Amino acid sequence: MGPRDLTGAGQSHFLYPGTIFAESGPCVITTVLGSCISICLWDPVLRIGGMNHYLLPFWNGDGLQTPKYGNIAIRALMDRMLENGCRKMNLLAKVFGGANTIGSSSGILNIGERNISLAEKTLLEEKITVVSNDTGGTSGRKVMFVTESGEVFVRKMHG
Repeated sequence: MGPRDLTGAGQSHFLYPGTIFAESGPCVITTVLGSCISICLWDPVLRIGGMNHYLLPFWNGDGLQTPKYGNIAIRALMDRMLENGCRKMNLLAKVFGGANTIGSSSGILNIGERNISLAEKTLLEEKITVVSNDTGGTSGRKVMFVTESGEVFVRKMHG
């Protein structure tokens, strides 16, 4: 995190796992990630941003379709941005998380890698440009997204 003072950047919102936040008006959205992914979508024309935080890549069809699943969370965030007046062609994405925090280097247990893959594939299919990312590795991350400017500050969390 930079030394920049974010107290004048609008309201603040802590984003819990399995949730989405996107509203017009300036806000600093903060979340903490391990193998989870957060996608920050930003519309530089309207200066509106939103973020999701998903835990697993795919909803298996059981129970409710909640944004704890990437295939639900990504589309829901896009929908929320469009509801706020954004145009899909203006949206830019920044992707964070997907760490391998449990020590499994491959296979079905590497949820972080599967979460990253889903984010990349979905954003490519939706023709949303990814302007930056900080994904993978073995460290968790604290992410702060300043929705008015599109700036994102990331701090790696070791141990």
